[in-house]
Amino acid sequence: MTEAPQMRPLDGLRVLDFAQFLAGPVAALRLADLGAEVIKIERPQGGDLCRSMVVNDQKVGNDSLVFHTFNRGKKSVTADLKQSTDLEKIRALITECDVMIHNFRPGVMERIGLGYDTVKALNPRMVYGAVSGYGTDGPWVAKPGQDLLVQSLSGIAWLNGNAQDGPVPTGFAMLDVATAGNLVQGILACLVRRGATGKGGLVEVDLLSAAIDMTFEQFTCFLNDDQRQPQRHAFGNANPYQPAPYGIYRTSDGYMALAMAPLAKVADLLDAPELSEFGQDQAFSRLNEIKAVIAGIIEQKPAQHWVGLLEPAGIWCAEVLDWPGFVASDGFKALDPVQTIRTASGQEAQTTRCPIRIDGKALKNPAGAPELGADTQDVLGALEFETS
Repeated sequence: MTEAPQMRPLDGLRVLDFAQFLAGPVAALRLADLGAEVIKIERPQGGDLCRSMVVNDQKVGNDSLVFHTFNRGKKSVTADLKQSTDLEKIRALITECDVMIHNFRPGVMERIGLGYDTVKALNPRMVYGAVSGYGTDGPWVAKPGQDLLVQSLSGIAWLNGNAQDGPVPTGFAMLDVATAGNLVQGILACLVRRGATGKGGLVEVDLLSAAIDMTFEQFTCFLNDDQRQPQRHAFGNANPYQPAPYGIYRTSDGYMALAMAPLAKVADLLDAPELSEFGQDQAFSRLNEIKAVIAGIIEQKPAQHWVGLLEPAGIWCAEVLDWPGFVASDGFKALDPVQTIRTASGQEAQTTRCPIRIDGKALKNPAGAPELGADTQDVLGALEFETS
C-alpha cells in the first residue's frame, strides 16, 4: 500500500521570492520546506547572481551548487521589472500570493513600484518581508549587506580566536542564516495574525540586528561592564565571559572541548593537585593560569581518553571533530540530515535537509533548483493584467 504524501503546514501558501544570494532565499527555502509554493522572480538575463557564484568548481547542470543549496524545490519566473508589461504581470501575480520576500537595498523596491505601501494596496492580505544589511535608516544604509562585512562591523570577529590572534570571523555565513530565521519567524507570526484579522503586514529584518541578537548574552555582559571590550582568553578561547575551564584544548591526537565544570572536580579527575591553589571564585580572575595548567595535562593523552574519563563523571566535554569525523559518527547518522536533490535534467547532488520534523517525520524534497524561467509560462500565462 502506497503511503499518502505528507501534508505540510504551509501547503496552499504562495510565496514570491525576489531575493538573491543568501538571507532572503534561505528564508523562502524554509517556507518551501514547510510546504509553501515558492516562486522565484529572476532577471531574464542571468537570473539570480548566485547561479554563477561557483564555489570550489562545483556545479549542478548550468548553475552553481550553492544556488541549488539555497533554492531547491522552488519555481522560477523571469521578469524584467523595469519593463512596464513585465511589471504589470508581477503586480497581477502579487494579488494571488500570500507572502513576498526581497533583499534589495532600502528604497529600491519603492523606485521599482513594488514597495510595501503599493503592494498592500494591491493585496491587503500580503505578508511583506524585507531583508537589509543595516536597517532602513542611518549612515550605513548604503553599505553592502554582506555577512563578513557585518561580522566585522558588529564586533563579532573580536570574540573569536585567542587573545594573541587578530579578529577571527566565523567560517560560514552565520548572520545570513540567522537573519533568514528571524524573517521566517516574523512571517509566520504575521500569517497567524492574518488568520485572525484578515490583514497582512510588513516584516523587516537586517543582518546587523541579527548580529546583536546572536551575541545577546555577551553583549549584555558588555553593556553592564562599563562597556569594556571583552578580553579573549590566552588558551582555548570559546566565550570571553565564561570562566575556566570553558574552552578547547589540544590533546595528543587532536582537540577536545570542556564546558562549564567545578574546578575542584576537574582537578580531582585530572589528578592535578596544582589546581588546588585556585578557588572556584578565581575561575575567571585567574582563568589563563588555570587553563594553562589544564592544557599542559590534557595535551599528554588522546581526546577519547579524556572524554571517557570525564563524561561518565558528569563533566560536559566532547571531542572536536572535523567534517569527515563528524559524518562518520553515529550521532550524524542518527539524524539522517542529508538528502539527494535532482535537477530537471536528472543530475544529482547531495545537500542538507530541512532541520525541522513535523508529526515525527523529517522534511525532504528531492527537487533541485529550477532552470531559469522554467515556470514563467505556467505561472504567468493564465493571469489577467493591464498594460500601460
